[in-house]
Amino acid sequence: MKVRAVIAGAAAVLLLAAGCGGSEPATTTNAEGEQLDRVTLTLNWYPYGEHAPFYYGKSEGIFEKHGIDLEIRAGQGSQKTVQATAAGQTDFGWADTPALLAGVSQGLEVKSIGVFLQTTPSSVQFFSEQNISSPADLKGKTIASTAGDALSRTFPTFLEANGLAEGDVSLQNTDAAGKMAAVMSGQTDALLGYATDQGPTMQEKAGKPVSYLRFAEHGLNFFSNGLLTSLDTLEEREDLVRRMVAASSEAWTAAAGDQDAAVAAMQGASEQLPSTQVLSEQFASTLELLHTEATEGMAPGVNDEADWQQTIDIFAGAGVIESPEAPSAYWDAGLAPKG
Repeated sequence: MKVRAVIAGAAAVLLLAAGCGGSEPATTTNAEGEQLDRVTLTLNWYPYGEHAPFYYGKSEGIFEKHGIDLEIRAGQGSQKTVQATAAGQTDFGWADTPALLAGVSQGLEVKSIGVFLQTTPSSVQFFSEQNISSPADLKGKTIASTAGDALSRTFPTFLEANGLAEGDVSLQNTDAAGKMAAVMSGQTDALLGYATDQGPTMQEKAGKPVSYLRFAEHGLNFFSNGLLTSLDTLEEREDLVRRMVAASSEAWTAAAGDQDAAVAAMQGASEQLPSTQVLSEQFASTLELLHTEATEGMAPGVNDEADWQQTIDIFAGAGVIESPEAPSAYWDAGLAPKG
């Protein structure tokens, strides 16, 4: 037992040394004796179907092929993920573009290295029995929202684009976790959320169908989730950033071609993980968001500058960013994946 303890202690010291080499990244060695960079990716939230490609890419060795030993961490909201990335608490983040825009405008030294969800999943969600079929049907309804998030900030623009005024609906403020409960209990008629997140879960829990008014289908589209990293990482570890972008794009392409296996790769990812059916619905909905007309047919994560400008303009108008800058202030276009 004493010998085992000594060996275990020595191994711990060696591992600590590997992670404390100044600016040198920590590394591991795979079964073939190849050196890999240990990399952390913090998600926007607890794992759900949207995140399947990262787990699939890890399980299938795609990240390893690119020299990356990937650790995926749950997040607690895009804003916190952006802050953690800027602070160097995670190598990469997966977060909503509005949160990145707001962070950069507040002085956080982060940059997008590719938005993957280029059609927003933002939507008004409700049980189909509400008989809401168009934005006009929202008049007089009560909608659960979370004050200050991107959805509530852009909802007035959505209403305006569809001939409605803010006073035509009533917003009930609740935290992100409480919105589904508000709808299921009948306290509100609908909620503001992602069509790739709450809807399938609410439908399963309540046992009745959920319908959506998607922002993108009613005159308002903008960028959603993508990869980001700190300016320090971009400057000091550019080769790693390029490999992370390439591996992520490849993982998304591969996962889209084997959706069942991608969802299966998520098993055990979190105690809060939705059911396999919900995960499958969430991921299938997510795959519809990968491109705009400008990027159709291109590799996941390839962005168009005009799409970036449109997103910036929308959130400048919504007050998320006070002094909008050119896309290059928020996004590094030189890292786009090939293919």
